[in-house]
Amino acid sequence: MAEAEKFLDLPLEEVLGDRFGRYSKYIIQERALPDARDGLKPVQRRILYAMHQEKNTHDKAYRKSAKTVGTVIGNYHPHGDSSVYEAMVRLSQDWKVRKSLIEMHGNNGSVDGDPPAAMRYTEARLSSISSELLRDIEKETVEHIPNFDDTIQEPTVLPAKFPNLLANGSTGISAGYATEIPPHNLGEVIDAVIMKIDKPSASVEELMTKLKGPDFPTGGTIQGIEGLRKAYETGKGKIVLRGRAAVHSVRGGREQIVIDEIPYEVNKATLVKRMDELRIDRKVEGISEVRDETDRTGMRIVVELKKDANSEGVLNYLYKHTDLQIAYNFNMVAIHERTPKLLGLPLMLDAYIKHQREVVTRQSLYDLNKAKRRAHIVEGLIKAISILDEVIATIRSSNDKQDAKQQLIAAYDFTEEQSEAIVTLQLYRLTNTDITELQKEADELKEQISYLEKLLASEHELFKVIKADLRAMKKRYNDDRLTQIEEKVQELKVDLEVTVASEDILVTVTKDGYIKRTSLRSYAASNGKDFAMKDGDHILRLFEINTTDNLLLFTNLGKYLFIPVHKLPDIRWKDLGQHIANLVSIEKDEFIVEAIPIREFKEGNYLIFFTKNGMVKKSDLPLYHAQRHSKPLVAVNLKGEDEVVDVHVTSGDSHLFIASNKAYGLWYHEEEVNAVGQRAAGVKAIQLKDGEQVVSGQTFDASRDPSIIITTHRGAVKRMRLKEFEQTSRAKRGVVMLRELKSNPHRLIDLHMVSAQDQLVLKTAKEELITVNPMDFKANDRYSNGSYVMDTEQSGEVIEAWVQPEYEIPFADENNE
Repeated sequence: MAEAEKFLDLPLEEVLGDRFGRYSKYIIQERALPDARDGLKPVQRRILYAMHQEKNTHDKAYRKSAKTVGTVIGNYHPHGDSSVYEAMVRLSQDWKVRKSLIEMHGNNGSVDGDPPAAMRYTEARLSSISSELLRDIEKETVEHIPNFDDTIQEPTVLPAKFPNLLANGSTGISAGYATEIPPHNLGEVIDAVIMKIDKPSASVEELMTKLKGPDFPTGGTIQGIEGLRKAYETGKGKIVLRGRAAVHSVRGGREQIVIDEIPYEVNKATLVKRMDELRIDRKVEGISEVRDETDRTGMRIVVELKKDANSEGVLNYLYKHTDLQIAYNFNMVAIHERTPKLLGLPLMLDAYIKHQREVVTRQSLYDLNKAKRRAHIVEGLIKAISILDEVIATIRSSNDKQDAKQQLIAAYDFTEEQSEAIVTLQLYRLTNTDITELQKEADELKEQISYLEKLLASEHELFKVIKADLRAMKKRYNDDRLTQIEEKVQELKVDLEVTVASEDILVTVTKDGYIKRTSLRSYAASNGKDFAMKDGDHILRLFEINTTDNLLLFTNLGKYLFIPVHKLPDIRWKDLGQHIANLVSIEKDEFIVEAIPIREFKEGNYLIFFTKNGMVKKSDLPLYHAQRHSKPLVAVNLKGEDEVVDVHVTSGDSHLFIASNKAYGLWYHEEEVNAVGQRAAGVKAIQLKDGEQVVSGQTFDASRDPSIIITTHRGAVKRMRLKEFEQTSRAKRGVVMLRELKSNPHRLIDLHMVSAQDQLVLKTAKEELITVNPMDFKANDRYSNGSYVMDTEQSGEVIEAWVQPEYEIPFADENNE
């Protein structure tokens, strides 16, 4: 029964919560976060203190790192040796800390992420500035506590005679807390501390006149004063940090980008590798080679550019897509009054100032007590020498040291301490000159005591001492700022020509939605023949355009796909293209109605849409310049079961011709249709009757007098001249284009505007194709039914008609200008 009572019956959640809470508190306070006063984590403090105790200082020879690590583990930090050595190495890496606290001989790693040599090979000692963190620690300036095995004492914080937290920064992750404090320029931090002492109410704006911003050991350029201000006010903020790069001209009219500073904590080897991958993967055009020319004289990464490459564009691309530019996020968490806290700049400075006030007070008290004790002894010695013969006689008549002391106290009113000093006095000190020296020492001690008492009584005097000490530190250890600061964050614009090799290619789009780009070489090798296509499919459009152009694909459901041409799959002329559904997800019953190449989205150009239910919509072309390419976007708002029939680009001065399946045609000018927004529905184009729908909507230039060719389901083809029609206005019934028959009247399949070189293809229900030349038909009036070109009994009814696409160079006019 007694055995059982040892166990507690507790819910698991409670036990886990309690134990994890204790563990979290431990790692927050004892491992991962720096103290706001000296800016050190426990392991760093223990390393510096152990080296100080072992006299492993900057004015003595280097000592094996393993010896220091052993001392730290054995005396203060009972954890793994590798974690202690790693912490020790980091304090010596001048690309990680702004002021190295440890000097190391041997390989201590590199900015390329190489590991340091093992601790048995390297040697270390405290740096000169580290001694300032530890100065006066033996004067009881800071609180000491027993170490882990209660054998010796260790400090809870160092005196820190300079503001190390801001000067060297800190980074760490613990349970529920992370910290990211950047390093700063020591001189600027000291100036800010002095300003805060002189004016405790100083605002962040005022402090930033002294402390401009972080000063990273790797240099670079900070962009975004607003982010800095926010970080210093709240403890959190974001800035842009970029490496330093310059464009140099070299022989042969070429240029190279030379990078001599990279952002803080960026691995140089990884950065160079990433830049080279961009060249290999052809993500960016214009880079011919990337070299790391870093040597003992300094960092140097060279990006060789091809002839006529856009150097500024390439540099912007590198800033945007590599770690040559990073976002640095401040998260200034430190242990303040034994609790993790997000600290703004004023609070950080206050924590340091409060610590210094305490350190200097304790140091002055220690010095005062020491001076008082010494003055007391000097006073006794002076008195003893003035009655020397009696004192000697008293001592000689005594039995032993203790008896001598008692006799002196009884006979001459000496105190315990004075009598101890007299009996231990060496004989040579009894010379005549000694009394003057003692008198001089007594005067000096009196002066010192009065100064220290005055100091301890006045906060003003105390701060004078702190400021004088800080100014001395600045004079001795300050150096020039390495990181530049720019007010605004530069917006990085990367032109397409930087990322895409400009090349003229062929783009084909088929009716069934197969799309590809083909090199002109592949087209020429096939002589334009043997185009790969599925049975029953046909080419909808064939363009010669550039890889830097864009393609707009319009679907029957009123959507459009924005496809940069360079993203199209590069496929041989003889191979089947890729289905559009593989590039962008489209619906099952959705198909492509029109493909329009766009070089630039010019103002003054319009898109015109015609729908099956007789609507027309006109919108400004620039509205269709999309940023997202991953899914279909709305081109026109369709009502009910309506579908898009035709889409055209116009310059605002075209004529429109609309034809219905019941052979009614209507002609009016584009001005009749007002431009509306991208998602609008448009207006009525033509008056339709029940069961009637639009089969074609065309745009044309009336001055070129095109022929109108119509195809019927009964296999008839008819050509008419534009003069057969009269230009009217929008939303009318239009005029009939076929003679009406009582039985089996002709129904229109399609209407096209054609010129002499065009060829028309008719497709029947039995998949038969017939090609005709429209100009073989004489021009008829509106009241005939045209000429039959096939026997529908045998071949089936005509279900589709199209004009054979030509090899088209859509921007030829622009190129010739």
